[in-house]
Amino acid sequence: MSEQKLAEYEVVIGIECHVQLATKSKLFCSCDNDSKEAEPNTNICGICIGLPGTLPLLNARAVELAIRLGLGLNAEIAEYIKFDRKNYFYPDLPKGYQITQFDHPIVGKGEIEFPVDGVMTKIGITRAHLEGDAGKLTHPDDEAYSLVDFNRAETPLVEIVSEPDMRTAREAKAYAQELYNIVRYTNVGEANLYYGNMRFDVNVSVRKFGAKEFGTRTETKNLNSFRAIEQVVEYESKRQMEVIEDGGKIRQETRGWNDVKNETYPMRSKEDADEYRYFPEPDIPPLDITKDQIDQQAAEINLLPNKLRDILSKARIPAKEIEVIISEPQLADFWYRTYLLNSDAAKFSLNWLVGDQIRLSGEGNVLEGSFITPETLVQVAELVSDNSLSSTNAKLLLENLWTQDTNPKVLAQDLGLMQQSDEGELGRIVDQVIGDNQKAAQDLAAGNQRALGALVGAAMKATKGQGNPQLISKLINERLNR
Repeated sequence: MSEQKLAEYEVVIGIECHVQLATKSKLFCSCDNDSKEAEPNTNICGICIGLPGTLPLLNARAVELAIRLGLGLNAEIAEYIKFDRKNYFYPDLPKGYQITQFDHPIVGKGEIEFPVDGVMTKIGITRAHLEGDAGKLTHPDDEAYSLVDFNRAETPLVEIVSEPDMRTAREAKAYAQELYNIVRYTNVGEANLYYGNMRFDVNVSVRKFGAKEFGTRTETKNLNSFRAIEQVVEYESKRQMEVIEDGGKIRQETRGWNDVKNETYPMRSKEDADEYRYFPEPDIPPLDITKDQIDQQAAEINLLPNKLRDILSKARIPAKEIEVIISEPQLADFWYRTYLLNSDAAKFSLNWLVGDQIRLSGEGNVLEGSFITPETLVQVAELVSDNSLSSTNAKLLLENLWTQDTNPKVLAQDLGLMQQSDEGELGRIVDQVIGDNQKAAQDLAAGNQRALGALVGAAMKATKGQGNPQLISKLINERLNR
């Protein structure tokens, strides 16, 4: 298909994101919510597998975390919620229905804003609702059967449904990354993509530019990487355009993603809402959400990505570095605390955190096993800013402070790292250096600035590396310009 033909089409993308909440127990029973290391079908009870006569009991903590996530999405929080039964048959759904929310979800309209290629972009949130997860199917290679593990059944999920506002694969990827950031900054879930704590269903349709109606969409299920989201949009949009250009019609269907072949494949026809025969869940009563509950969860949110972006921008941090630190909430929180202590230390602190700190942490978590605190980092930054410590020696000092709980200035003095800034003493050394290096002095006086480096280097050697290079340069220039 020619590039000219491709350019005639607009791609329309919406994403449904399932976020597993970090509760201790599952949504409707007391089974452990963490089954990462559990053997298949060992972390289950009668409620998980839908045995007759069992009754679900709603997890109050899941409701609190759903409220907090809704606030992170800049969304409306409902005053009244209820649960519903979504009826369909699939082997990983033992009850034959899913307990979810249909017409009264806990989170309503909202929007999130995030950068795409340096441009801030807004994407609408349609809603977000609570529901119990299904089990997990695995399909052994070259076998004519599938295996089902119900450990995941009834783990608490919030499904975030976007508006169909995205138009490019890069936009879809950036949107998913921002949801990932928000989940971690609000601390409502682990958001571990490998373990499926966040999963994405990507809806794609195409239409000719200028068309008022959306095209028929397909939904590619259970993606757990940002790269896969981008690839699905690129592949599926092109596939649909080719079908239409060949005179065919797009089927509304659910598709899977083969990350070996880098292509989608059909799974089943896509149901409409009325085919699920929704009706109110009779075993869980409706619930009123109070202002006090909302305020309590709002108080738990210390920082969100966009607030941090604003602060970093005002601190004149480059955009690329901003996204690096935002992608690590623990690192971002540490930097933010140094910023609150001394905003002038912002650049120094960030450079160390995204540089040497990563090297010192190795494979561990941010600052794991370190004695360095925001207060420590600010004190070192202040020593650099008042020319008591060179940038090079600051790195060496922090490396020693990593394993020592002591005063930075005292340790710098003990290690002989403090810069010598006594103007009288340095003046005498500069006079000696100029006398010993007449050729370099004459070259500098004649306008050859390269000679300055040789003179400063000689003075630094004379001070055993402890001289203040800025002050030495100033003294050399003053003497030669007389």
